[in-house]
Amino acid sequence: RSGSSNPAIANKPANSPQTTGAVEPGANSFTEAQARSRIEAQGFRNVVELSKDDQGVWRGQAERDGKSVSVAIDYKGTVQAQ
Repeated sequence: RSGSSNPAIANKPANSPQTTGAVEPGANSFTEAQARSRIEAQGFRNVVELSKDDQGVWRGQAERDGKSVSVAIDYKGTVQAQ
């Protein structure tokens, strides 16, 4: 069937932050302010205690939906909450 497409599959722009999947170690060039901004762009508030670990992942605490969660962001901009 030529020309058929699956509307359930959407291509995400390469620069779009992700909120699923595991963060990956790597050389992270984000400043603390950039990391905080990207985390906040995913709906988190009151991002505090951000620090970059020895694997290049920014980690800290934030609030989402009234709950305190641990957050992390890797060099690709992938945000993970726990």
